[in-house]
Amino acid sequence: MKSIRKAIFPVAGLGTRFLPATKAMPKEMLPVVDRPLIQHVVDEAREAGIEHFIFVTGRNKGVIEDHFDRQFELEVTLKERNKIADLNLLSSVLPEAGTASFTRQQSPLGLGHAVWCARELVGNEPFALLLPDVLVQHDPGCLAQMMEAYRSLEDNANIIAVEEVPPERIHQYGVVGIGKSKGPCFAITDMVEKPKREDAPSNLIITGRYILQPEIFAILEKQTGGAGGEIQITDAMIKLAKQQPFYGLKFKGRSFDCGSKVGFLAANVAYALARDDIAPALREEIKALLGK
Repeated sequence: MKSIRKAIFPVAGLGTRFLPATKAMPKEMLPVVDRPLIQHVVDEAREAGIEHFIFVTGRNKGVIEDHFDRQFELEVTLKERNKIADLNLLSSVLPEAGTASFTRQQSPLGLGHAVWCARELVGNEPFALLLPDVLVQHDPGCLAQMMEAYRSLEDNANIIAVEEVPPERIHQYGVVGIGKSKGPCFAITDMVEKPKREDAPSNLIITGRYILQPEIFAILEKQTGGAGGEIQITDAMIKLAKQQPFYGLKFKGRSFDCGSKVGFLAANVAYALARDDIAPALREEIKALLGK
């Protein structure tokens, strides 16, 4: 049974939309309830069977590497205080030894460039790409759904997670064209970055979860800057689609754009309401706030 072993997490962004909170702390470490944003995304990848977690970092991102490492002083203190549940929690979120790798994107040249920076760690095999500022709430997770669909497709297939948005928001996203269905997927006939509403091929947008073939690295290596002068992953996928099939999967669940303040706050509320230990008290607080 074919599977994807490696996943790339591009975490080199500046997080300017969350300043001043992100002046000294990466946006990927902002908490959604009681776990950093990046931890939620890594948990999704782990659930899907990912074995090697590749983080593309930048300046001032060392705390992400520290988060996925042991902190002996804290562990000793918790052990001395007999806080075994907390010790077990810390242990459960750590990748196994040797399964997390970190590489640097030394210049902010775009998402496509960040993916290309991980080429030597990925090697010549298909990989998953998860954008850390997008959360998808569902069980099983979005990537697990994509993995299941991938197993039914041809060996050189690429998959993009997509979802519907209202027509008035289409211009904010990358949009795909819809072709013939194949199992739970459909063939992607077109990819357009931030089209006008009247020019969009559909109302299905690219959501931030991908399964890609390694041939995309050769395309990214030669690619020049696109929108905003950055190397765009969508431009590379458009070129790769001339050589290999691309499919879209309408995943089950709700996504949250945690790169925006409203999306981040909505994710916190949604994830908290899914917790039996928090939801009842939070509902009362929300009622009190809305009552005002």
